[in-house]
Amino acid sequence: MCGIIGYTGRQEAASILLEGLKRLEYRGYDSAGIAVCTQTQPVPRILKKAARVEVLSRMAKEARMGGSCGIGHTRWATHGGVSDRNAHPHLSSDGAIILAHNGVIENYVQLRNSLSALGYTFASETDTEVLANLVAMHLARLEKSGLGENLLEEAVRMALAEVEGTYGIAVLRSGHPDEIVGARKGSPLVLGVGRNENMIASDVTAFGGRMQNVVYLEDGQIVRMCRDDFVISTLSNQSVSPVLNEINWRLEDAELGSFPHFMLKEIFEQPTSLENAMRGRFSQDGSTAQFGGLNMSARELRQVDRILFLGCGTAWHACQLAKHMIERYARIPVDVEYSSEFRYRNSPLEKNTLVFTISQSGETLDTLEAQREAQRKGYRVLGISNVVGSTIARENDGGIFQHSGPEIGVASTKAFTAQVLVATMLALYFGRMRDLSFADGREMVKAFQSLPGLVSQVLGHAAEVERIAKKYADCNDFLFLGRLEMFPIALEGALKLKEISYIHAEGYPAAEMKHGPIALICPECPTVAIAMAGEMFRKCVSSIQEVKARKGPVIVITDCPDELPDGLADELLLIPSAHQCILPILTTIPLQLLSYHIAVARGCDVDKPRNLAKSVTVE
Repeated sequence: MCGIIGYTGRQEAASILLEGLKRLEYRGYDSAGIAVCTQTQPVPRILKKAARVEVLSRMAKEARMGGSCGIGHTRWATHGGVSDRNAHPHLSSDGAIILAHNGVIENYVQLRNSLSALGYTFASETDTEVLANLVAMHLARLEKSGLGENLLEEAVRMALAEVEGTYGIAVLRSGHPDEIVGARKGSPLVLGVGRNENMIASDVTAFGGRMQNVVYLEDGQIVRMCRDDFVISTLSNQSVSPVLNEINWRLEDAELGSFPHFMLKEIFEQPTSLENAMRGRFSQDGSTAQFGGLNMSARELRQVDRILFLGCGTAWHACQLAKHMIERYARIPVDVEYSSEFRYRNSPLEKNTLVFTISQSGETLDTLEAQREAQRKGYRVLGISNVVGSTIARENDGGIFQHSGPEIGVASTKAFTAQVLVATMLALYFGRMRDLSFADGREMVKAFQSLPGLVSQVLGHAAEVERIAKKYADCNDFLFLGRLEMFPIALEGALKLKEISYIHAEGYPAAEMKHGPIALICPECPTVAIAMAGEMFRKCVSSIQEVKARKGPVIVITDCPDELPDGLADELLLIPSAHQCILPILTTIPLQLLSYHIAVARGCDVDKPRNLAKSVTVE
């Protein structure tokens, strides 16, 4: 959940590191730091601060760091509070090793005690400083023996053999201003390959267009790089032949442009991101979806008796939507589990179960470990992800890329709607293999193709959503209600509001209100109710009336305002009429805008909400 960057080349490292950290700040922003090696100073210069990267940049400008090799880090706190001394990079107590780390060293207490007994001291509360001292200890022993080459790499390899837990690390050695060693296990690390310069980072966005070719490191791999060369090996010292991948997104995709926040930019990018998710994925006759990366034949897919979806947070809500859509249109039983629970529950699965994982980043550790657990049990696992080259995408048995482009805002918006779209297209795909008719398939495809235009229509009401948001921005409790496939949308609406405005919000199936949550209704607790035309409309109206009878303010999202009783809604947010298969996406848009504008009205940091990070790479 932290951001790591390293650079070695012929240009000034500090500015490159700081620019990369700005691009990585969505991964963690409790504190930030850089360390730069110079030819004249035996120990690299370290600047770190419990502050945003912008503050660190001002410090670095005044310090005039110099040097053309260094590492940087932006932190999401795990071990130890948010403070200057806990910020990364960390220096070993003998001054030999400088290390930045993403992940958790689970046996750090035992290692710390052993190192303390050997005379190593600690200035922070972190597990990372333990790892820095551990590498320093092995380096000192190697230097004393006078044997071997590439001592830093070997010291890192020996230290990691003692470590339990997860890590993505970047390591410098004092007195060696053109060498960086990186390694990973359970936490992403990517190598950027340039001309007369090389980089490592936890995300390709950190490269900012500087690197066009990258190597995605696998778990248990170590890279040693200088400005003109790099070598990849394993923890057991086996050489690895690198596979170069070309970065396929534009730099401006990760730029803010004219928008005040990335979240708003990404909300308004949804017509394009949804179009990209569909491109080339419908059959010539327009009756079904098609996916090239599932790596399963139609015959194999026909043998599937049950599907299991695994995800966390917003992705879990997309999994819930997948359940509703696949069961409705394909008549295949679907289960949904939290990734974090699945690997520990020992859940019994039926023989012909197909597993799907959903993760925007493709690095969500809970989901990655759940995927590995399902594969260990012999199940085929397919993935829905946004990041080509991510660990989940590389390790699964096939899958579907969303093609949403970089999503920088911590609160997921365009990635969520693309996940829902892909899941609904899967429902069509499986349905047409079973009992969904040609005509029904054609209608669904037409609905999908109309979606970008309809989303643009909903975005055209952004000013009205902003007005409503300002009216209710001072409330400290919200309820969100929906029925059937709109219940996961209610959950997602509540989560968005919690994430970026810090308002207590809960989502419920509308009929469940009378079974307890209705006790929360009062004039100071608004209810956002989704009431769309169809079989559940009158049921939703009845639930809304229960809220109104107890003087609760009601914001209704609907596509049939004329059917609502007079005075039932205090505020209306209108959705264009559309096929049922795309309504969940259309109803999501005003909920995203509502949470965004409420957060802005409350003065919250929309793109960097407190305590959160974008890519959750710790358990």
